[in-house]
Amino acid sequence: MSIRVHVDVVSAEELIFSGQTDFAVFPGESGELGIYPRHTPLLTRIKPGTVRLKIPDREEYELVYVSGGMLEVQPQLITVLADTAVRASDLDEAKAIEAKRHAEEVLRNHTSDVGLAAAEAELAQAVAQLGAIKKLRHSR
Repeated sequence: MSIRVHVDVVSAEELIFSGQTDFAVFPGESGELGIYPRHTPLLTRIKPGTVRLKIPDREEYELVYVSGGMLEVQPQLITVLADTAVRASDLDEAKAIEAKRHAEEVLRNHTSDVGLAAAEAELAQAVAQLGAIKKLRHSR
């Protein structure tokens, strides 16, 4: 019997994933964080990107896009609290491409620091969503 860890991925709206994993990868602010069962306790922020969950007895990873948030790791429980979390299979590629285009346009024509910060955040999220879609395609 292999050792597993329970993972909960929660958005402001709903519980996106709750289950056992053999291994999980999270988009840390300084790079990806790979977490195995019995990991040392950790509390850190995560950036927009893809959470990859290795589900027992499944070949492919479960992919979830998060807009950023907090990651709490305990030896037997991992919790992700995100403003937005969407299963990668539910992401809308056309919508993400349009959001990226819009953010790039605002960045080119910015008139205030507030608009610039919002456009940078929108661009980061759109790029992360497109990355999640790309990872989903390559995992099939």
